[in-house]
Amino acid sequence: MTTIRFGTDGWRDIIADGFTVENVRIVAQAIASYTKEIGQQEQPVLVGHDTRFLGRRFAEEVAAVLTANDIRTYLVNEAAPTPAVAFGVKHFAASGAIMITASHNPPEYNGIKYIPEYAGPATPAITQRLEEWITETCQTKSVRTISLAEAKARKLLQVIVLRPHYEAHLRRMINMDVLQNSSLSVVVDAMHGAGLGYVSGFLSEAGVKNVGIREVPDAAFGGDLPEPNDKHLHLLKKEVVEHQASLGLANDGDADRFGVVDRFGQYITPNEALVLLTYHLRKNRGLTGRIVRTVATTHLLDRMATHYGLELVETPVGFKYVGEEMRKGDVLIGGEESGGASILGHIPEKDGVLINLLLAEMCAYENKGIDQILRDVYEQFGELFHTRLDMKLPEKQWVQQMIAKPPALIGPYQVLEIQRVDGVKLLLEEGHWVLIRPSGTEPLVRIYCEATNANALQKLQDAIREWFLEINV
Repeated sequence: MTTIRFGTDGWRDIIADGFTVENVRIVAQAIASYTKEIGQQEQPVLVGHDTRFLGRRFAEEVAAVLTANDIRTYLVNEAAPTPAVAFGVKHFAASGAIMITASHNPPEYNGIKYIPEYAGPATPAITQRLEEWITETCQTKSVRTISLAEAKARKLLQVIVLRPHYEAHLRRMINMDVLQNSSLSVVVDAMHGAGLGYVSGFLSEAGVKNVGIREVPDAAFGGDLPEPNDKHLHLLKKEVVEHQASLGLANDGDADRFGVVDRFGQYITPNEALVLLTYHLRKNRGLTGRIVRTVATTHLLDRMATHYGLELVETPVGFKYVGEEMRKGDVLIGGEESGGASILGHIPEKDGVLINLLLAEMCAYENKGIDQILRDVYEQFGELFHTRLDMKLPEKQWVQQMIAKPPALIGPYQVLEIQRVDGVKLLLEEGHWVLIRPSGTEPLVRIYCEATNANALQKLQDAIREWFLEINV
């Protein structure tokens, strides 16, 4: 049997290899046992899925196990975004939710994400306990299951319509009047994922001219990766330019991440989007609160926090840590450089649908292109230049050695301060920084760099590549 690792963002594996009906039942049984252990078996559990292959079938298998354990189960009636299912946990006062998704992974993958009662990512303590229950379930082979017909007859299973409730909440989060009075035109790329029709539907409701692309469910995602980054948004860039649109917006496979393209078809990085959103929420909305970012995310947010008189909180990499801060309250915006964010008044889970709509709202407020607003931000706060290098690890000890004894110089720049919140972060002279941390899923070391000018960034990258050339000699 394939080892089931229920990690920090759930369990993912290749369909028909590790991700099988048998293993899905084991994970569902472990979650059922955990639900009873924490005394929440009287509350319902939501079960959702995205557009991946056999998503509905796997969701029904989960429902069959939960109901066999006498846990009321609300099965979402259609493919739904992960943030919509997370919102459903709060809306229906559920003990949690199980989402069948592999997010932005290749199409041959599927996965299970557990969302606790607070509607955000599971904490490390919860995922550790789930892994312990998975191990025990595998050993005892004590998986319960009943037919869906029996579950319905026993009034343990209910198919629910979630979308209208989630959309009603989003209407309270977005200024629809501003959108209605704008001259925006938008291209929306659903990337064949669970967010199809959400962003484009909202924009149409607000009278915003828009074109939807890749808005049909496709388990193969058109032969591409459903990841809304610079590499995989070629079609969106092309369509924005051809339609002379104001901007392009995209979501990943389960719509918890966002992707943005300006009117010239140029990719706007998540770091830039987070800065833009912070600017918009303060300047146009007049909102305040803490700014929360991961250790790998741009320090331009720090400059903005200082200017606005707001507290800046740095967390380890992973939205679960951002979500923990949001649950404490008073967070204006929380985000990470990988394309996840949420804001004040929303669930403590990343939501690509909400973020895309907020970016459209920002352009409507400013009556400018997103590139022009970004220039305004840089004029006020200065510009920082960033990149990420994914380097193959010749030996695992290298990262440990680097963390234990980092260099005193990176290129020509002296290390002024060393932080070990997550990996090792080296704060350099002139305001540059480098973060070194091992990947949790691949034999790679991820190295994040940010500099105050493009020339300095190039020097940092050159120095890092020299390290790896020396290692491989």
